[in-house]
Amino acid sequence: MEKVVIGTKECRAEIAFLGAQLESLQSPDGREYLWQRDPKWWSGCAPVLFPMVGALRQGRTVIEGRIYEMPQHGLARRREFSLLSQAEDEAVFSLRADDATRQQYPYDFELQIAYRAEGASLTTEYRVFNRGETPMPYAIGGHPAFNIPLAEGERFEDYYVEFEREETASCPAIVMGQGLIDPSRMTERLRGERIIPLTHQLFYGDALVFEGLSSRTVTLKGGKAGHGLTMDISQFPMLGIWSAANDGPFVALEPWQGCATRTDEDDQFAGKRWMRLLPAGASERVAYTVTIF
Repeated sequence: MEKVVIGTKECRAEIAFLGAQLESLQSPDGREYLWQRDPKWWSGCAPVLFPMVGALRQGRTVIEGRIYEMPQHGLARRREFSLLSQAEDEAVFSLRADDATRQQYPYDFELQIAYRAEGASLTTEYRVFNRGETPMPYAIGGHPAFNIPLAEGERFEDYYVEFEREETASCPAIVMGQGLIDPSRMTERLRGERIIPLTHQLFYGDALVFEGLSSRTVTLKGGKAGHGLTMDISQFPMLGIWSAANDGPFVALEPWQGCATRTDEDDQFAGKRWMRLLPAGASERVAYTVTIF
């Protein structure tokens, strides 16, 4: 089936059925803001991370006394969603648990992803339903990557990430080859500052993982043309900033509820940092918004 297209006079979005993944976000003049999945650097685009964010230790976790295996960032990104509804400016997708998902994650979930365009903004809303009879632990997050630079004649290094407020923040090291977070090795990234200048070298040790920020928004911008975007992260306790270690021409801004297994954690799924616990029959919603300029 073709991709679903929604939009306004100020932005246009395309969403695929595989993973309900955003695959294009354009301005009226055709400027493409979203990374276009070049496998030379990274074959992803904007995967949805569910029911976990990041990597597990050796790809395994313990759920209710049993060992389960799950790939990095969970199972939703590799599954076909169905389309629940579509309008000119909104589309809602759904993924329900089945025998295949229960081999990796033994819960009767439904994940709905709603995309809504308003002006130059696109909101991505995650709606998680526990259709089962026991409490359901889960994590969820976004992973949209954006083209850098956004105009001809500009360089990656012309761009920067700007936080809404002055921040003092340190990021933990990532265990290379394993994807685990090591909080015993911290690097200060901001000291009463709002701006992180972008360089490829910044990502040679994997993602920058922020926690406890006071900023509700983060902006990616730079270059003489003045294009960029602002992301509202107010509903998420963590933010990942990432680019490929092979000098990829993009930057991902990743709002997270949950993160990779930490080196100071055991392998209990429900005990992972920022894990949500959804009661039987309950549902939760969380959203982030990207505004292009």
